[in-house]
Amino acid sequence: MSKLTPGEESVSWQELTADIRGKGLPGHQLYLVLSEATNGPAAVLANREPHLAYQMRLESEGVLFVAGPLAGEDGQSWDGSGAFVYRAPSLERAREIAGADPMHVAGARRFRIMPWLVNEGSVSVRLFFSGAAPRLVP
Repeated sequence: MSKLTPGEESVSWQELTADIRGKGLPGHQLYLVLSEATNGPAAVLANREPHLAYQMRLESEGVLFVAGPLAGEDGQSWDGSGAFVYRAPSLERAREIAGADPMHVAGARRFRIMPWLVNEGSVSVRLFFSGAAPRLVP
């Protein structure tokens, strides 16, 4: 991979991906969607049910990895914004998926998508023999 040099603002995403994978890291391509409220939480709440139904459908299809609301920087307020991560074959397909979200169709939120390479981290799930529902361990 080329090194960043003074004055250079970015490197090729393909070069970065190849470098990461060449180091033995997974470099799993996902898409981070930042979904920002356009006019506060009232419009978001008004479109919440169809949005959640859409998200749950994406989850059952294996497209949605994680999703949820974003607190304000104070950690005490919510302006109606959220974030989600999609599994998609391309940036174009991720845009189509986000664009079809009822929240975005209604104009209650606008979105930005950024390709994201997952390199490190872990996911833990607790399974119970007694029949309790599995739980994600944060």
